[in-house]
Amino acid sequence: MMREFARISSEITEALRLSNPPVAICFSDTLPAGFDTPPGPAPAGCRFWQDATSAKFATTAADHAHCAIGVYTHNLETSSAQQTDLMDAIKVFGDLGYVRPEDLALIPVLQSRTKHVLYSPLAETPLTPAVVLLFADAAQALILSEATQQVEGGNAPAMGRPACAVVPQVVNSGRAAMSLGCCGARAYLSLLNESISLFAFPGARIGDYAERIVALSAANAVLSKFHQIRREEIYAGHSPTVQDSLHSMAAS
Repeated sequence: MMREFARISSEITEALRLSNPPVAICFSDTLPAGFDTPPGPAPAGCRFWQDATSAKFATTAADHAHCAIGVYTHNLETSSAQQTDLMDAIKVFGDLGYVRPEDLALIPVLQSRTKHVLYSPLAETPLTPAVVLLFADAAQALILSEATQQVEGGNAPAMGRPACAVVPQVVNSGRAAMSLGCCGARAYLSLLNESISLFAFPGARIGDYAERIVALSAANAVLSKFHQIRREEIYAGHSPTVQDSLHSMAAS
């Protein structure tokens, strides 16, 4: 199984020219062999996504303790202190108009609860991931959205705050989703810079998405060259047909 996910990870990374490998997120009540402890304390669970581009580790609810929002969206066991933090955060969000009372019901929450959240590069996961997460720029997200449309017959939603809600969104729906992040995630993850967003896929079907990602990456490369040639010809005062531009592309 790990070999298969390693192949899929390599195909996706090479096709999209990703700067960082796909990340696998798994949920389990038992702790599989080979998973380390987290690299260090995290200000929020979303930070584990960045850590998992280069490390393989398992977390419990205690490792997510600094972010009551992430504990809530991931349906992790909560302490009284985290409940207080959650209520305090919701009050601040409400006072700012950031999250209104009617918005709360729209935030996805995992429907089931497990003891461990496991993170690793996709290539190293021994389990079928619940979610495969990619850090993608706009051009890469274009291909990912096209692949999603072809696999699912529909478009992936683009989500905002909180970034961690993309995980329950994908798990609960069984469909891909894009997250533009949130101000917290963008503060905690250096990989989530102004040009990068998150794209998440249901892990059980990642092979289907990968097949279309590879095909669409190749198609986009050809079509981009085609459109660049047409732009130059039209700006030069010509009126090329599609066949004219195809001939020019073949000759270039």
